[in-house]
Amino acid sequence: MEFFFKPDGIALIGATSNPLKGGNAILKNLKKGFKSGIYPVNPKYKQIEDLTCYASIREIPHKVDIAIVFVPGKFVNPMISQCAEKGIKGIIIESSGFAESGREGLQMQKKLAAAAEKAGIRLWGPNCMGVVDIAHKKILSFVSPSIWDTLLAGDVSLIVQSGMLSGAFLIDTMSHQTMGISKVCSIGNKMDVNECEILEYLIQDNSTRVIGLYLESFASGRKFIDICSQSTKPIVLLKGGKSEKGARAAMGHTASMAGNNEIVKGAMAQAGVTQADDFQHMMDICRSLSAYPENFSRDSKKGRIAVLTYTGGAGIVSSDFIDTKNNVEMAELSPSSRDLLEKIFPEWMPVANPIDLWPAVERNGVETAYGTAIKAVCRDPYVDGILIHAFAGGFALNLDIESLAAEAGSARKPLFCWLLGERESAMAFQIRCNKVKVPVFREIFRAVECMNAVFSRQHVTTGQENAAAGDSAGTGAFPVCLPETEIPETSELTILDEFHAKKILASAEIPVTEEDIAQFPETAAQTALKIGFPIVMKGLVPDMVHKTESGLVSLNIRSKQEVEEEFKRLNTDMKHKGNILVQQQIKIDVELIAGLVNDPQFGPCVMLGIGGIMAEILDDALFRVAPITLEQGIEMTNKLKNQKLLNGFRGAAKADREKTADILVKIGRMGYDHPEIREIDINPLVISRGTPIVVDASIIREKNK
Repeated sequence: MEFFFKPDGIALIGATSNPLKGGNAILKNLKKGFKSGIYPVNPKYKQIEDLTCYASIREIPHKVDIAIVFVPGKFVNPMISQCAEKGIKGIIIESSGFAESGREGLQMQKKLAAAAEKAGIRLWGPNCMGVVDIAHKKILSFVSPSIWDTLLAGDVSLIVQSGMLSGAFLIDTMSHQTMGISKVCSIGNKMDVNECEILEYLIQDNSTRVIGLYLESFASGRKFIDICSQSTKPIVLLKGGKSEKGARAAMGHTASMAGNNEIVKGAMAQAGVTQADDFQHMMDICRSLSAYPENFSRDSKKGRIAVLTYTGGAGIVSSDFIDTKNNVEMAELSPSSRDLLEKIFPEWMPVANPIDLWPAVERNGVETAYGTAIKAVCRDPYVDGILIHAFAGGFALNLDIESLAAEAGSARKPLFCWLLGERESAMAFQIRCNKVKVPVFREIFRAVECMNAVFSRQHVTTGQENAAAGDSAGTGAFPVCLPETEIPETSELTILDEFHAKKILASAEIPVTEEDIAQFPETAAQTALKIGFPIVMKGLVPDMVHKTESGLVSLNIRSKQEVEEEFKRLNTDMKHKGNILVQQQIKIDVELIAGLVNDPQFGPCVMLGIGGIMAEILDDALFRVAPITLEQGIEMTNKLKNQKLLNGFRGAAKADREKTADILVKIGRMGYDHPEIREIDINPLVISRGTPIVVDASIIREKNK
């Protein structure tokens, strides 16, 4: 990737003197960033912008590392052979009209990729805005040259799967002067160079501290999470195409296929990636993590926040938002903090968090009130972070944000700011905050969201620890040695029925119910007597997964006569075309659903959720990319929303989370070792007297895979 970011010689194919065209904007940007080595190519001109213009690549008499192409798509393919002859290493295609435009464009893109691969040339794009490197003032893009007037270098780099959006990010951010940017990499259709390669480059880039991505698809989901898991830099992702309609829009935009959003959420959580909900949210999280990228040592599991406010109402609203987040909570002030604050508070006012400072301001002035408060919370061992409320202009509340930031910085406590005020004064205050790395927000909820993101940051994730241990699969060491699990050769079914599926699960030492197939009413009765009443009887029809809806499950059978009667009924309902299963009946405390899906982007992924007939209604499920560790399996059980069900609801025994996690580990390993398994569905995975056991299951395999 180095030659794309630090090229020695650039040819611009499609350069023009027309100031309204992108080919002219690219040339002007190149001239401002590079002192030499710029070679316009267009047979219509002899000279553009005081530079010699060449009729073709072949005529350039100097070394050229990369070519930027800004001509209609149908003229791009012939350029490949010329670039190969010239020894060009890479081409940035900023033109559109390829796969995003339909079938004809897709075919043209495929031919272009094949020609470049044969020639040994890397392709960036097409349908993109190229590279903007603000840290080194190198802009290889048709973004408006007016951006040079507002350039603000920072340490956040972006990878954006959208052309115009990358330019919009730049113009919006630069014009407000409230956040600096290191690099913006617009990758468009990513026919060759993709987010994984650029991500690896930026992780090693000294001028990048935080990486934000807007993606509509993953070139390789598994490789992406492997890279993120090993990153020492915070990574923030905004995934487009999460909804069904959004996924269809993504197909039209960059010919991308958006995956299952729940799987994406699980994979990103597993890899330590912070997910954003919209573009501004992504930028806000990025600048917050840029200010505070490291993990903060603290005694509590959550970030304990002190709120310094000048209005009680805003303090209450801040508390409400903090109370809804998983990784932050309101701090309980220490006695020493209370003693110090009592010195500036009037006698009638009790000290509490949120710390309402307006009476102290009236009594002592802004500098003393806020200065004393910041000292108190920075020295307080029960406070991990600070949210300060500020007002710019209009009345006497002019905060010395520089001194407050220095105090918090010395104590290694993240300081965030919520701001109201007059327009010009507020803008000036935001710029001051940016200079001292204090994230400032105009909405309280967004400030709290970003604090939550900072305190959820794991400097070394479980995935990173696994990668450091040298796991060859790249997704985590596997602590259990499984026996070889074979798909039964006797079955040609795509969907393996419950009996065969549970035989496979049992071979992997996953606990399943005691059961057997019965061919006759008499053998069914014998099996029932052996297992012990009450028992369950099920009709197994080829290629049928959902038996209950078809009336093929009978519970609480308590006698030999009932067994024989139920055998005949099930056989009749199945038209004598299936098998009858006689099964141990289990006491049910909680019904879970567990399983595995083979996702096209991430491969085999483990799932755990609240199961039974309520599975779809409760919508409480998590995914992780397989294989997973026992710790990751326990984390999945701990993150289900309905924790009361697992903790012994209404006198039931508490679920054994480690044994439940062990089942998830084994399911994940089976899916990882056997690519022919497309899906494992265990519903329900019953918690009975605290212990998990598989009551029903199916396995779907792909034939001949």
